[in-house]
Amino acid sequence: MPTMNMSLQRARLRAAPWFGPRSVGTASLRRPVRFSFVLLLLLSLLGTPALAGASPPPPARSVAAAAATANGSAAAQAQARWGDRRLDQVSFLGTHNAFTNYEDSRWSSVAQSESVRHQLDNGVRGLSLDTHWYERSRWLCVISFGSDCYPSDVYLCHGECKTFAGVTYALPRQSFQSSMQTVVDFLAANPQEVVTIFLEDYVSAQQLGTSLGRVRGLDQLLFRPDAWNVRQQGWPKMTDLVGSGKRLLIFSDEPDREHLGVMYDKAWTVSNFWSLGDLGNDVSCVSRWSDVPLDRQEPGFRRLFTMSHHRNVPTVINAALDNGSKLRDRVNQQCRPAAGGRDPNFVSVDFHRISDGSGHTPASLVAELNARN
Repeated sequence: MPTMNMSLQRARLRAAPWFGPRSVGTASLRRPVRFSFVLLLLLSLLGTPALAGASPPPPARSVAAAAATANGSAAAQAQARWGDRRLDQVSFLGTHNAFTNYEDSRWSSVAQSESVRHQLDNGVRGLSLDTHWYERSRWLCVISFGSDCYPSDVYLCHGECKTFAGVTYALPRQSFQSSMQTVVDFLAANPQEVVTIFLEDYVSAQQLGTSLGRVRGLDQLLFRPDAWNVRQQGWPKMTDLVGSGKRLLIFSDEPDREHLGVMYDKAWTVSNFWSLGDLGNDVSCVSRWSDVPLDRQEPGFRRLFTMSHHRNVPTVINAALDNGSKLRDRVNQQCRPAAGGRDPNFVSVDFHRISDGSGHTPASLVAELNARN
């Protein structure tokens, strides 16, 4: 009897469908998996959805088409914001020594209270940066117990990059490449914005070009004036800049880097002398360059007007005294007349969010200038 029962059980197992559920034998458990895999493979090759009722994915859009759509939307926003005004007909808020701040590094003397990214997030569109070459120092690496072991590169320093930590440079060291990447990332996230960089340049064109070449996405954003024939046709409209995606302008006080897309500021701008003096009482608006007056006229072309408004030594107290009514009065009574009746395109200050409590701030002044232009 046991023998007959075992024979019947074996017969039932042999007769059972091989794809059905089984509880006997490891090999039999693997068969449904292999069958399912083969079935799914055949369905995918035949182009049939693997799941009943599943719809095919939408066709992928090209990167170029997506970028064109984004630029078109941003251009529409720029049109509503700027109308048909050209770059030289609008005003922007700028920050002096934007890299010397408490958030990006451990500076003991600063000109701004926020990081470069936070300055951009809070409306700043013109950044002043000082570029210096730093040669790697084993000695500094040793005496700093490993905290200052940086490679040779272009860094943002306020003077010699090895002299006084916290004063002429700060730790962690701020590479120019990293700061420019911050700007490019901001522009990528804000496709309707235009940003301008002003370099106080102490590096060679080759060193600067190598550093810029490592910034991801910079080429797609960099504005080159020759490509726009600016000398003959004037500056482009804001909507054209935004629509084209060329929303990053770079100026340098050195003349030999135009091939990098870095404009020589003395050839493209007019600028007042940068200092209000130690006491902040020199509110006259005289040219930074004796041979380039603020009211310079050129056929078919108008230079951008950059206005500096800060003292020799930046402090919060000085900014509170200088950044309100004093700034507004200086623009209207000194700089605007000196520039032939035109408003500055960039107003650069220390501690841009601090004012005298009059209700006038650097940001509100820039808004006022744009409202009347």
